[in-house]
Amino acid sequence: MSTTVQTLGTSTARANEGLSAVVIAALLGIGLVFLAGFAPASALHNAAHDFRHTQNFPCH
Repeated sequence: MSTTVQTLGTSTARANEGLSAVVIAALLGIGLVFLAGFAPASALHNAAHDFRHTQNFPCH
């Protein structure tokens, strides 16, 4: 009994990885734009303010 293994060429695999990375980055970017666009200004300010405190960055 013999088995045959087919593998993708390295250029095809790299192209697929690159395309996946671009799609994921685009989805994250679009999500951030919509999140920031539809969030109330006070919620964004409070989130940024809290983040500065968690990084031990003085802000007041």
